[in-house]
Amino acid sequence: MPTSKKTKRKTSDSSLPHRFSMVREFQPADFVTLGNGVCGCLSLMFAMKALLTQNTDFLFSSFWCIPAGVMFDFFDGRVARWQGSTSLLGQELDSLADFCSFGIAPAVLGFACGFQKMLDLVVLTYFVCCGLSRLARFNATVASLPTDQNGKVKYFEGTPIPTTLAIVAVLAYGVYYGKFWRFANPVFRHEGPFASFSQAFTPEYVWGGEISVFPGYELHPLVLMYGLSGTLMISRRLRIPKP
Repeated sequence: MPTSKKTKRKTSDSSLPHRFSMVREFQPADFVTLGNGVCGCLSLMFAMKALLTQNTDFLFSSFWCIPAGVMFDFFDGRVARWQGSTSLLGQELDSLADFCSFGIAPAVLGFACGFQKMLDLVVLTYFVCCGLSRLARFNATVASLPTDQNGKVKYFEGTPIPTTLAIVAVLAYGVYYGKFWRFANPVFRHEGPFASFSQAFTPEYVWGGEISVFPGYELHPLVLMYGLSGTLMISRRLRIPKP
C-alpha cells in the first residue's frame, strides 16, 4: 500500500511580535536619544581606558563625549515635537540616556581625576543618587506640571541634569592646565606597577588639595561641587524656566 507523506505545515503564532519590533517602533527622536546614551557609554569607557593607560588623550576623549551628549539631548526633544511623535518609550529612553551621560559619567570622571578618598566616594555617590531621583521625579510628575499651548512643560523643578556639564568643564580645565594628573615620568617604587597612581593622586597633584575631616578620613574640597550640583537637582523650590 502506498505510504502517505505527511507534510509539516509551518504555523505562525499571530500573538508573537514581529522580529525587531521594538526597533521598528522607534521614532526618529528615539534614535537621537540613543546617540546621547552612546556618548555616555563612550565617556565611561574612555575614562577607564585613561586610568589603565595613564594617557590624557583618552581622558579628554571622555570629556568631549559629555558636550556631545548634551547636543543629542538638546535636539531629541525638538525632533520629537517637529515629528509630533512623543511617546512614553521616548520619555523613559531620554531619562535613562541622561542618567548615563550626565549622572554616572561625570561621577566616574571625578574619580578618574583623583577624587578617590572614601568621603569623596560618598559625595560622588550622593550626586549620582540625586541625579537618579531627579529624573524619576520628573517622569512621575511631568503629567501634572503646567504646560504651554504646545504641550511643553514651562519650567524645571531643580536644575536639569545636563547642567552637570559645568562640572565636566571644570575637570577638563584642571587637567588641561596640569591641576590634575601628574603621570609624567612616574617613579616606580616597591608598590609595583601602580605606584604611579599613588604618585599622581597625592594631595599636591589634585586641584584644591585635601583636608582631614576625621582621623583617617580625608576629603578633596573640590568634590563638594558634586554635592552642590546634586542638591540643586533635587530641589523643588528652585524652578528654572524651560527654554
